[in-house]
Amino acid sequence: MTAQPVESATPSLWTAAHDVDARRPRSLQKHLGASDTVCERRAAYIVAGTAPSDETDKKAAILGTYIHEGLLGAARSEYRWLVERAVADETIKGHIDAVQLDEATAARLPARHRPLVPAEHGVTVEDVKTKSTYLWDKVRRYGPTAAELRQVYLYADLLRTVGFEDVRGQRYLSKLGPLQVERIRFRFVNRDNGEEHIQEFDFDPMEATRARWWVQRVLELDSPDQARRDFDGPGLDAICDHCPFMTACWGLPKVPEAPVQTVLIHDDADRAQALADYVRGHELETEGKRIKKKARAMLATSPAGAYGANELAWGGENPKWAVDVQAMVDLHEDAAIPVPMVPDEDRMVTNLKTAGLAVPEVKTSETTPKTIIVRPFKA
Repeated sequence: MTAQPVESATPSLWTAAHDVDARRPRSLQKHLGASDTVCERRAAYIVAGTAPSDETDKKAAILGTYIHEGLLGAARSEYRWLVERAVADETIKGHIDAVQLDEATAARLPARHRPLVPAEHGVTVEDVKTKSTYLWDKVRRYGPTAAELRQVYLYADLLRTVGFEDVRGQRYLSKLGPLQVERIRFRFVNRDNGEEHIQEFDFDPMEATRARWWVQRVLELDSPDQARRDFDGPGLDAICDHCPFMTACWGLPKVPEAPVQTVLIHDDADRAQALADYVRGHELETEGKRIKKKARAMLATSPAGAYGANELAWGGENPKWAVDVQAMVDLHEDAAIPVPMVPDEDRMVTNLKTAGLAVPEVKTSETTPKTIIVRPFKA
C-alpha cells in the first residue's frame, strides 16, 4: 500500500490539545494556585492580575497532564485513592494529585469511598511529577526541587488547616474537616520510558510554615516588579523560556539580539559584580574539572558496582565505524555514477605547508564569535 502525502490542511493534534488545555479550569483559574509558586515574580504577576505577555509551547506540560490523568485515574479505579482533590483557603488553592487516608480517617467515609488498602503511616499527601530522561539522574540524586517541595507542602498545609474544599463532587470529603497529615510522598515518572522513582518522608510543620511565609510575602508586595526573579532568565533556564510572563518580567535587551540578561547591568558596580561572579564561576569550574579528572583516573580499573551513595557503570569501548571510501567508489562505478572529484582542502593545505608555501586565504563576511577576556586589574 502506497502512503498518501499528508494534506497541508490536515489539522495538528497539538492545536486541539492546546485549545482543550486552555479551557481547563486550571488554565482559567485567576486565584493563586500552589503550582504557581515556582517563582516569586511569576506568582506576583498572577496575584496582581497581570495578563500573560507570552504565548508558550505547552507540549511537555500537556503530555504531563495526560500521564497524570491516566495514572491517577487507574489508581482511583484500582486502589480507590482520592485523586485530584481540591483544597483552598482565602489566599491560595490547588488540586492534590493523591491523598491516601489512614484506617481511622477512612472509617469516617461511606464504605464505597474507602481505600482498598489504608495508608500505613497516617494520612499521606502524594504529588506526581513527570520528568524527561535528561533530568532523571538529577531527580534520583537530589529529589524534588525547592519549588516542588513548597508546592506539596502548601497542599498538605491546606489539608491540615481547612481540609478538603467544599465543592461539588467532594462534599463528603469536606465533612472530614482538617486532617492530620503525617507523610509526604513524591512519585517521579520518567515520561520517556515509564520508570518510577518514589521519595517519601515525614510531614515537617516548619517546611509548611516556610511555604506559607513565601506566599504571604508575595501577597504583601505593592507591585510585581518588587518580587524576586528566582531563575536566571530566558536562554539560561527552561522555567523562564516557558513562562507566560517572560517579556513582562525581563523586557527586551538593550541591544538587538543581545542576551536579555544585559538589562541587569545598570552601572559600573553591576559590571564589577558580574565580573567577580564570572571569575568565581571560572575558578569553581576549573577546580571541579581537576577533581573529576583525578577521580576518573583513580577509578580506571575499578569494577562496576554500588559504592556508598553512588553506582559505578562503564560505557563506551564500542567499535568505531568509518566510511569505506573504496567501497563507495566501486558502487559508483558499478552503478555508472560519476565519482566526485572535489578537491581535498585538508590535503591541499598539508601539501602546501609541507612544501614550505604559504596557504592562500581570502577574508569572508563572517566573523569569529565574540569572546570575553577577564584579567586582574591594578589601578
